[in-house]
Amino acid sequence: MPGRERVSGGPPRGGGGAADEGPLLLGVRHHGPGSARAVRAALEAARPRVVLIEGPPEADALVPLAADQGMRPPVALLAHAVDEPGRSAFWPLAEFSPEWVAIHWALDHGVPARFIDLPAAHTLAWEKEKEEASGDSDSDGEDEEDAEGDQDGGAPHAGVRIDPLRALAGAAGYDDPERWWEDVVEHRGVGDGDPFAPFAALEEAMGALRETYGDGGQERDAVREAYMRLQVRAAGREVGDDGVAVVCGAWHVPALRRRASVAADRALLKGLPKVKADLTWVPWTHRRLARASGYGAGIDSPGWYAHLFGAPDRPVERWMTKVAGLLREEDRLVSSAHVIEAVRLAEALAVLRGRPLPGLGETTDAVRAVMCDGSDVPLALVRDRLVVGDVLGEVPASAPAVPLQRDLDRQQRRLRFKPEAREREVELDLRKETDAERSRLLHRLGLLGVAWGERTVSRGSTGTFRETWRLRWEPELSVRVAEAGVWGTTVLAAATARAEADAVAAPDLAEVTGLAERCLLAGLSDALPAVMRVLADRAALDTDVGHLAQALPALVRSLRYGDVRGTDTAALAEVAAGLAERVFVGLPPACAGLDAEAAEEMRRHVDAVHGAVGLLDDSPAPHPTVLRGRWRGVLRVLSGRDSVPGGIRGRAVRLLLDGGDVDAGEAARLMGLALSVGTPPAEAAAWIEGFVGGGAGGGAGGGMLLVHDERLLALVDGWLTGVPAEAFTDVLPLLRRTFSAYEPGVRRTLGELVRRGPGERAGVTGTGAGIAGFAAEPDTARAAAVLPVVRLLLGTDPEEKEAEEKEAERQRDGLAGVGK
Repeated sequence: MPGRERVSGGPPRGGGGAADEGPLLLGVRHHGPGSARAVRAALEAARPRVVLIEGPPEADALVPLAADQGMRPPVALLAHAVDEPGRSAFWPLAEFSPEWVAIHWALDHGVPARFIDLPAAHTLAWEKEKEEASGDSDSDGEDEEDAEGDQDGGAPHAGVRIDPLRALAGAAGYDDPERWWEDVVEHRGVGDGDPFAPFAALEEAMGALRETYGDGGQERDAVREAYMRLQVRAAGREVGDDGVAVVCGAWHVPALRRRASVAADRALLKGLPKVKADLTWVPWTHRRLARASGYGAGIDSPGWYAHLFGAPDRPVERWMTKVAGLLREEDRLVSSAHVIEAVRLAEALAVLRGRPLPGLGETTDAVRAVMCDGSDVPLALVRDRLVVGDVLGEVPASAPAVPLQRDLDRQQRRLRFKPEAREREVELDLRKETDAERSRLLHRLGLLGVAWGERTVSRGSTGTFRETWRLRWEPELSVRVAEAGVWGTTVLAAATARAEADAVAAPDLAEVTGLAERCLLAGLSDALPAVMRVLADRAALDTDVGHLAQALPALVRSLRYGDVRGTDTAALAEVAAGLAERVFVGLPPACAGLDAEAAEEMRRHVDAVHGAVGLLDDSPAPHPTVLRGRWRGVLRVLSGRDSVPGGIRGRAVRLLLDGGDVDAGEAARLMGLALSVGTPPAEAAAWIEGFVGGGAGGGAGGGMLLVHDERLLALVDGWLTGVPAEAFTDVLPLLRRTFSAYEPGVRRTLGELVRRGPGERAGVTGTGAGIAGFAAEPDTARAAAVLPVVRLLLGTDPEEKEAEEKEAERQRDGLAGVGK
């Protein structure tokens, strides 16, 4: 009948490979090594003239790149909207994916390979409409559907597709669908039987499921399947139905076999939303193939599946050898005998459980019992490194990419800074040019939102010349790079433009100062003047002392990077000094009449400003000594003004004491005034918390201050014992919060001193004589006893130095004798 073409309704090829009429429909499980081997065997037997694969048809031009020497799976097709690069979708492929095997078979045999799923232009637009309707702005994600259905173990309900694997496994008496799949597919040989039989069985099973449960009301599935039917018909007209092979999710096979008119299929596709989309290949990882990552078509054990697909023979023995190697790298004692016994145990478990071959469950149980001594701790390492794995694919340089991505690739190659899927830490010494360039690259990518690395605390060094980064390359970063391409064609140009735009759009002064710091770290000398202009304008207009105090530390920290990075920070120092002066003037009035919450926030600002002034004092700022003196005056005002909350007054006294601006006697006098009978208990407790609590100059240092100055401890102890019972429960939380921050040793020492009664041995106005650990004069004999140890630690021990000189002289004499 004109206008009513259909896909042949005959069964797939079977019965020893007889070529039945109609296209060869190969229903598969995405990322299944058994399906991949079966697809390869079926294609070898059928020798089709065109191979159609479930995937976005815009990627047809990218298929030849799969044969490039630089292409190493796992990889993914990345589609992103041209006008919204952040709106994207992925179609991941691993070495053991049936689709990847079909692509390579077609390329090896000179057969056209085409993608026949719904175009990415419609997929991205559809997702956009769905997000706008639901109010969800997260547009990233893997778009590929699970061939066997969503992983929903419950009964199907309206709009939700069942999990066919779970349904079929349950019908076969299995409680684990993965174990069922291993038994019936992964452990089945493909060289000694009908290569089309597994696909006929899967098609029959999926047809029964769809007949029983329906298609779940999935509108998108119906549209996708209509488009695929149209593409299958078009290929059949070119080469004949018997020359077409289709590799798609097994769930879709009954729908592709179904009789449907061209008009009906085209009606389903009419009026679909559409956007302009670009596609390319990007690296993928085994970890992102795992179901735990949230990938809809994910599998539990990509590393294990890759091993099964790649092992030519004796997969269990080879797997146990890999496990043993990993555990040895982690300094666990694993011998060849362990490997042999683990293999035997896995095989025995498979027999006891009625399985044809040991699967992942049997090998895991054997590894736990034999190599891990029954512990799940090393077993977790095996699962993370081998069962899942951190394999990162590679894409050739000839693959399409935005200019920014190409520039990033060039810099990574030049700096020998290869992206890796496994998380690792790198130490960068900024005095070395290569490390300095790596640091600038990471900071620039951070400004662009490409979070390849995260700064961590450097171990064993606090100098500004050292940085520690924790690196991990995630596939989504390729989307972030494409999204950042709107700012420029190189990393430097894009980061500069982004920094200038962010400075103008920054909501407050602290954001601008933080951005100035990041510009210095990233070496964006062209962006810094624009950021500084915005900073100067914002600082001149902002009258909130809290905002100024919050902005000053980041600005002053930036001055520390000038020497190491060779950046001119003179303009930055001028702005910082002016900002500090405004903070000095406005801070005392701003601290008056604050409630408890506001006082705690202002106390943190005081700590931050104190640290900033200390750095500013060491920087090339104008008149640093004058700034330091001005800040001391501000602290004295805060420490003696009754309208200032107790926590801020106590912190001011502590900062003055640490800086040597008041002596211990004066600090004791001020503490005595603050803890006098007339002071409300809550206010006195806040003063103590400010004086010895956490923060700049606090923390464990506050506890050690009380340990070594028993006059202050006696004042705290005397005040606490005199607090009325009705007020004690009010001040207890403050004191508990303060003293719980001390290290256990400090708390224990303070407890011993209080138990012995520090007030009995040291009065408030005492000279310190009689205090434990102190004497009227230094004890030179006791001091001399530790000098040898000190010299040994410093490497200045005279006896050791003399011995080294004698040994060196002896060696020189020996060498001279040999020369003679």
